[in-house]
Amino acid sequence: MSERLFLRLDEDPTQGPESEAPAATLRTLAFDAALRALVAHVLAYRETIAPGHEVAERVLPDGAVRIVFNLGAGAPNGLDSAAPSAWVIGAQAAPTLVRLRGTMDGLSVTLRPGLTQALFGLPAGEIEGAGVALADLWRSDAEQLLERLSRAVDDAARVRTLQIALLRRLRSQQPAAASLVTAASSLMRRSSGQCNVRDVAAALGVTERRLQQLFHAQVGLSPRTFNRLARLHGMLRALRRQAMPTSWAELAAGAGYYDQAHLANEFRTLCGLTPGEFMRRTISPSSKTAA
Repeated sequence: MSERLFLRLDEDPTQGPESEAPAATLRTLAFDAALRALVAHVLAYRETIAPGHEVAERVLPDGAVRIVFNLGAGAPNGLDSAAPSAWVIGAQAAPTLVRLRGTMDGLSVTLRPGLTQALFGLPAGEIEGAGVALADLWRSDAEQLLERLSRAVDDAARVRTLQIALLRRLRSQQPAAASLVTAASSLMRRSSGQCNVRDVAAALGVTERRLQQLFHAQVGLSPRTFNRLARLHGMLRALRRQAMPTSWAELAAGAGYYDQAHLANEFRTLCGLTPGEFMRRTISPSSKTAA
């Protein structure tokens, strides 16, 4: 079984230039302003893996909670378990290996930080690093939504159907706690993880303990872990700006790591690859890492 890499940073329309998935398999779907406070992006994916073949896709973490709808005959599955037709995937700080086979057709909906508890009625920390069937959370509403999505005539109709369902589940504006988490996560991302969690809490007028409680309920990762992912993403952006680092030590220091060893340990933990392995997989003579 072959393995390929998937990476998407906030600014990438579908996937990053390092990703090895065929470009035509993914498409970003437009959605109305009413959904922008809830959803970061919606991707439609369609792909057919040749009969008798499987592909393992290494998905690098971004700390987001997703709803994934599998509408085709085939489906992306975890390497150890089959995926339901619709499931909620908790935030995680480790790579996920997804097994691809058959003909796949579906939607991946990335939620903005702070909405898990309001949408699903449980703290985001309870599904950290795991997936739960949407039917276990929404009961009959999940089945009805799947039926409507399956009957939709095109992707635009699917997005409209999804928007109605999400707005109906919320029935109100974002709670104040969600707004605090949104502000905190934005500070961490803008600083590429080089801000101090204590300073983030102070900037928002809350204690570190309160910030930890909010992140457990609304994000699913601790503030420190979310900040580590933001720092990794800053490092990945730095790698895009140069075809091959002239000095890993200098690059590590510029990205906020203590030293080169700290960078290597974080890469292995968060990506399942060493920095060198990542570069060998993503660099080609034609340079896939253009900014």
